[in-house]
Amino acid sequence: MEYTRLGTSGLKVSRIALGCMSFGDNASGFSQWALDEDAAQPFFAQAVEQGITFWDTANVYSGGTSEEITGRAIRTFSRREDVVLATKVYFPMHPGPGGSGLSRAAIMENIDASLTRLGTDYVDLYQIHRFDPHTPVEETMEALHDVVKAGKARYLGASAMWAWQFSKMQYTASLNGWTRFVSMQDEYNLIMREEEREMFGLLADTGVGAIPFSPLAKGRVCRPWGEHTARMDVDQVGRRYDQDADAPIVDAVQAIAGERGVPMAQVALAWVLKNPVVSAPIVGATKPHHLSDAVAALDVHLSEDEVGRLEEHYAPHIPRSFS
Repeated sequence: MEYTRLGTSGLKVSRIALGCMSFGDNASGFSQWALDEDAAQPFFAQAVEQGITFWDTANVYSGGTSEEITGRAIRTFSRREDVVLATKVYFPMHPGPGGSGLSRAAIMENIDASLTRLGTDYVDLYQIHRFDPHTPVEETMEALHDVVKAGKARYLGASAMWAWQFSKMQYTASLNGWTRFVSMQDEYNLIMREEEREMFGLLADTGVGAIPFSPLAKGRVCRPWGEHTARMDVDQVGRRYDQDADAPIVDAVQAIAGERGVPMAQVALAWVLKNPVVSAPIVGATKPHHLSDAVAALDVHLSEDEVGRLEEHYAPHIPRSFS
C-alpha cells in the first residue's frame, strides 16, 4: 500500500479508500445490493490486511446501518487510531427540521447521531454530501468550524458541487477564520471526466485533494461492453454508464488489460490514480477480488500511448451528481 497526504493537509491516507456504501441493512430501502454485517466482515478484514486505512461512509447509507457496521468493524479488526474514518451529512435522515440539509441544526444533530452510530468520539473527515442552496453559506461554514473546534471532527471535506459553489464556501471560511475543506469527493472515471474542466484546476491551485467516487463507473469499465450483470437491472445510477457512445472507452480498457494480462479494473483505476490531484479513489467492494485489484492498480503504470488510447474516445457528459 502507498500513503499520501490528503491534498496539502497533514492528514495521511492510504491511496485506496474503502467505500462503505456497499455495507448495510437492505431493509432500509437504500439499496438492494448492500451486504449485511456478516457478509461485510471479510472485506473489512481484507482492507486491514492490505493496508487500506481510509474508510468512507455516510449517515444516509442504508439508513445509518452502514455507519453502525463500519464502527463495529473498526473495533473488531483494527484500532480507532489506525483508521482514517470519514462520514457525510446532507441527505434526509428524517422529516424533522434537523433531518437534512446543512443548517446549523442539521449539522449539530447529525454529527452527534453519526458519532453514536460509529461508536467513536470523533471522525477524521466530516464531509458535506452536497451543496445546500437553501442555507446561507456562512451558517454552514461556521457550524462545521464549531464541529471541528468541539473535537468531533478533525478535518472537513465536501462532495459533488459546482466549482463556484465550492470556491464560495472556501472563501467564506477564509474570510472569517473558519476551518476550510481539505478534500473534494467527486465523480471521476474514464466515462465521466467533467471534473477535469470543472473542479480539478481549482483543487490543484488551492491544495485540496480529490477522493473520487465511482472511479470504476459502477463497474462498467471492469467488464466487456456486452456483458450484463444483475445489478444493472436495479441500479438506476449505474444505468447512466450504459450509453453506447461510451463503448469504445470500455473496449480500449479491455484491449490494454488483455495486452498486459491484468484485470480491466486495474487498468481503469490506474488511469484515475495517475491524475496528480487525486489523493485516493473510493472503491466499493462486494467480491473478494475488488480490493486486491484496487491495490494492485497502484503498480500499474500506463504509458503515454496507453493513456491516449483510453482517452481518445471520450465524449462530454452533463454532470449528474450536483443536486
